[in-house]
Amino acid sequence: MKAFALAVACIATGALLAGCSSTNKQPATQKDSDFHYLLDMPTNWTENKVDKLPPLPDTADLLPFQVSQNTPLSYFVDSKSITVGSDGVVRYTVVVTSPGGARNINYEGIRCDNYTWRLYAGLNDNHDGWDRTVENDWARIENGDLNAYRAALYQDFFCTNRIPVGSAKTIVNNIRYNRTQSELINR
Repeated sequence: MKAFALAVACIATGALLAGCSSTNKQPATQKDSDFHYLLDMPTNWTENKVDKLPPLPDTADLLPFQVSQNTPLSYFVDSKSITVGSDGVVRYTVVVTSPGGARNINYEGIRCDNYTWRLYAGLNDNHDGWDRTVENDWARIENGDLNAYRAALYQDFFCTNRIPVGSAKTIVNNIRYNRTQSELINR
């Protein structure tokens, strides 16, 4: 009797599974190269307009960050200039100083979703305001350069899993206390 009940249960299960399958349409075969991650899918991304630039940085608001132990340059981010836009762009003022005291100051943005950066403005010739004529389009961040500060900012402080790590306050605190993404992940 148990064997009969088991056979009936198996037949019923088989019939149920057969009813769930569709014979009208065969599954499409897909090569691995055709597979796309959700975040890799093209989107209709629109950049927020950058009409207003932050004030030039005050030395008291500069936060140092490490790029390479082999570079003689010093790198700083203006803590008051960091913003995280609804477009996924982290915008910031960076100050690069040479051992001789020369300073380069730029207002830039980094897109976390596609590893690119953009220059919005640089310090003008009179050193008293911004020059927007140096503005450029989005460009790929370079990793291998000795002075690849954008790659360091992206990887260490600004982005994780192709999105900003959090609010501007979170980013500022991570830079202030040198909490890089690799250290936060390994905790």
